[in-house]
Amino acid sequence: MKPTIGITMGDAAGIGPEIIMKALGHQEMYDQCNPLVIGDAKILERVLPVIGSSLNVNAIQEPSEAKYEFGTVDVIDLNLVPADLEYGKVSAVAGDAAFQFLAKAIDLAKKQQIHSICTAPLNKEALHQGGHLYPGHTEILADLTDTQDFSMMLTTPNLRVIHLTTHMGLIDAIASINPERTYTVVKLAHDTLKKAGFENPRVAVCGINPHAGENGLFGNGEEEEKLQPGIERAQKEGINVVGPLPADTLFFRAGRGDFDIVVACYHDQGHAPIKVMGIEEGVNITVGLKGGIIRTSVDHGTAFDIAGKNIADDKSMLAAIRSAIELAPKDRG
Repeated sequence: MKPTIGITMGDAAGIGPEIIMKALGHQEMYDQCNPLVIGDAKILERVLPVIGSSLNVNAIQEPSEAKYEFGTVDVIDLNLVPADLEYGKVSAVAGDAAFQFLAKAIDLAKKQQIHSICTAPLNKEALHQGGHLYPGHTEILADLTDTQDFSMMLTTPNLRVIHLTTHMGLIDAIASINPERTYTVVKLAHDTLKKAGFENPRVAVCGINPHAGENGLFGNGEEEEKLQPGIERAQKEGINVVGPLPADTLFFRAGRGDFDIVVACYHDQGHAPIKVMGIEEGVNITVGLKGGIIRTSVDHGTAFDIAGKNIADDKSMLAAIRSAIELAPKDRG
């Protein structure tokens, strides 16, 4: 049974509608999943001549009305955006609509009417002007699913990385790492890949210091204090995890296939290898959400400067949909 992937339209003034319609112009998407857009039908229709597409838009209210046929894009039409919305401009209306698209997708996921969520980009300024004071998608997802323990996963075709910490300064990030957080993220990594069909996910944890501390030569024992107890706890539960390992060689080893996922300790430790190994096909994934909801996203923004010009590339959207398919629970009904 193919998974149903809910694709939120994001900010209607950005490139989201374009890259969605470009991506759904590929037969392979329909061969691998049932794509269901949550957004605004008339906005999707207006980008068709822009990108030179002959696709049809099927505006519906319930997933049961979808056709899931290549050539026709099914959209849960919330009808929140005016047809003449200006491309490339911050809009409170578009910001509120982007929030409502995501809220609807979360509701559908909770009801198991979709199996994963894939998000086109939203604009934080527009989101705030629309009355929703969140830093971005991840915080909305956590709030609307009442989730406290979650993490960011980034993927390219040859590498998966999950983070202990993300958007905080390096000193604060290191201070916030503790054995409980290490254990939690290792388990999130294991459970996410296990649900996606990996029989025995191979998890590796980066060290915080150069050479993972090299037996006390570098740092102040952070590996032994903050990482090792969490790793050992996971190992006792049967999780296939090793570390802390030197980050300078670990990402190379993971890229060649030695490990299924790497646990990075802070933002740039995980983000830099992902960007180097495949920024055009990078995917941002939120894992650990209650109800087992998986959310994938393009790894770029709304690109207001090129919206409506048929310049936007759909590679990251294609990769995000593929990741949503890969990580969709295999035990779905």
